Formats: sequence, C-alpha cells, structure tokens
Amino acid sequence: MLELNTFSITARCPKTGQLGVAVSTKLPAVGMLVPFVKAGTGAIATQSFVNPYIGIRGLRYLGSGMTAAEAKNKIISEEQDLEYRQFAIVDADGNTAAFSGDECEGYYNHLEGDGFVVAGNMLVNEKTLTDMQRTFVIHSDLELSERLLRALQAGQKAGGDKRGKQSAALKVYDTEDYPLVDLRVDEHEDPVAELTRVYEVAKEQLLPFIPDMPKKHNFK
Repeated sequence: MLELNTFSITARCPKTGQLGVAVSTKLPAVGMLVPFVKAGTGAIATQSFVNPYIGIRGLRYLGSGMTAAEAKNKIISEEQDLEYRQFAIVDADGNTAAFSGDECEGYYNHLEGDGFVVAGNMLVNEKTLTDMQRTFVIHSDLELSERLLRALQAGQKAGGDKRGKQSAALKVYDTEDYPLVDLRVDEHEDPVAELTRVYEVAKEQLLPFIPDMPKKHNFK
C-alpha cells in the first residue's frame, strides 16, 4: 500500500457553493491521488494508506443523492483495510463527514467545522490541525481557494508532516465540469510556499480568464 501521511483541508464555500481541497505531504505528487472534487457534488480527501477509489466512489455516492454521512457509512461498509484509511467528505450542501482508522501512523486526527474538515496523520502535533481550522474560519471573507491556501500555510507553519515536505496541491471547482483552480507542486523543498507563489502567478496570468471560458450550458 502507498502511505500518504499528510495534512489536508476539504471545504465548501457557503457564498458561492465552490468545493475544494488543499493538501501537502512528504512524497511527490500528492495532487495525483488525494483530492477528488466535482462541481455541485462534493469534495473528498483520501489519505493515510491511500485508496483513490474512496474519492472516486464517494463522489459517485454523493452524486446519487447521498449526504456526506451516508457516503461515509457506505464507504465504511465496503472498504477493505479500513483501519489504515483516513478520509474527509464535504457534500454540495456543506454537510461534513470524516474517518480516521486506528492504524493511521503517528499523530492523526480530523476536525469537522461548518462546511469543512481538516485531517492529517504522521503530524508533528495537533497544532497543525487546530491552526488550519482557526485560519480557515477567520478568513471567511476570502474566496475559497485563498482560504484553503491560507489554512495549508498555517498547517505547515505549525509543523505539518513529521517527515518533512515535498509536494502540495490546491483543487477548487465552481459550476463547470473543469476546475476553477487546479495547481500542483509535485516535488519541492518547500512545497506550500512554492504553491503559494504559483497561485499568485496564476491569479495574474490564468485565473482572470477562467470566467470567460466555455460553459457547459452552451453544449446541451
């Protein structure tokens, strides 16, 4: 099994309905297997001894009308090696659910808030999660992508992954089937700082053009 000991935040913006995940870990390409998001459906982070099908199936369950809690229970009922899994779910209405198996490594936990979940394992300490939670809450005036990034920065500053730093990712969906923001740092000595730098570049050179891109209602 691939062990992605990591810290993440999964959330919905109550003002826009946007859904997203921000995540970092001490392995390359964390954005490849942890964050799963679908517009109007939900957002899921699957980590620890990672099973991507928790994200894939979970989004399917949410899309069928299940709440976050119902999708969590469905995943638990069918998952093998459940004790090694950790996952967080936020549905399109902002309901949350999370699970951390007893065999997750090091310090692990998850904290649920109003429309968001912070989760981590193999962490330096609990402060990684509590600082992420606090930062996300106090920046409620910002757009979701910025709130997620601020929370990730706070988690890294508080200690983050006990083993060090290597990759980070930020994924946010709005109303379209393609992402509003999808940025990754796959291998870097300070990935959260580098993700922040890339995001600032994208704010100037990429993100202003996204609202003018084709919309799915034009292709009925």
